[in-house]
Amino acid sequence: MAKQFTNDVEAADALAQTYINLKKEIAKIVVGQDDVVRLILTGIFCQGHSLLIGVPGLAKTLLVQTISTSLDLQFKRIQFTPDLMPSDIVGAETMDKERNFQFVKGPIFANIILADEINRTPPKTQAALLESMQEYAVTIAGSNYPLPRPFFVLATQNPIEQEGTYPLPEAQLDRFMFNIFLDYPTYQQEISIVKNTTADVNQQVFKTLNAEEITAFQHLVRRVPIADNVVEYAVKLVHSTRPGQNGSAIATDLLEWGAGPRASQFLVLGAKCNALINGKYSPDIEDVQAVAKPVLRHRLVRNFKAEAEGITVDGIIGKLMA
Repeated sequence: MAKQFTNDVEAADALAQTYINLKKEIAKIVVGQDDVVRLILTGIFCQGHSLLIGVPGLAKTLLVQTISTSLDLQFKRIQFTPDLMPSDIVGAETMDKERNFQFVKGPIFANIILADEINRTPPKTQAALLESMQEYAVTIAGSNYPLPRPFFVLATQNPIEQEGTYPLPEAQLDRFMFNIFLDYPTYQQEISIVKNTTADVNQQVFKTLNAEEITAFQHLVRRVPIADNVVEYAVKLVHSTRPGQNGSAIATDLLEWGAGPRASQFLVLGAKCNALINGKYSPDIEDVQAVAKPVLRHRLVRNFKAEAEGITVDGIIGKLMA
């Protein structure tokens, strides 16, 4: 049962404290990756999906499993493989003993879905996630089945092993609120990781938040007031990514394609949540900048010049923000 708050200020303070508590529980298992944890939890409080990209062994799967443990939600893991079929994700109609068709739900019917190595399955199967991520429902044989709420897809992707992989379609990528890079741990963090994982010690992660409380915080994030100049900055930043007369000279010079209106929406939502988890009651331009790279990096397509000169998408976003 979610706690009832007398006003939004009290609820905002509770969200900031809950975020601190969640980080403490996750840190019992996952060493470092503070920025990654911040972005995933921000995505959850904004009702957004996240794509995690990193080389093997950086605890992407462990991180998602730990977050789901700290949240009192139903968790399902789907290992994407080249032979995975859409029905393996959403479910299918089967015939029972009385020769009547009945729908058998697939693993998509859970609160948190870990789509592991999502780029290892063909586009037809990847597309099975599209309706689920956007409409929070699946349609089988003309019947619509709503998914449990809250619902999040946290997908992982390996950026270096390209053999046997299928690039995610642009429409699929645009469904993700964040594209999150996981980097190698520091020297001291790796020492802590090795010590923790080679000792016979089991850390217990306690459940900190339930579905009803998450839903209440999601509505709170949308109620956060935001100044017009902050909204205008977010929209102007997105407009500056579009090559041609409406964009900036940087975009025209380095980009083939820019971000759409969904990026503006996610920038504002992400900024609102970033303000709340940092103890502020309204976002400023710094909160927009704190979520700009993960919101924009998978929505921009570099042109040949940028690729030839080795200019990264993050580098272009940095130029646009400057």
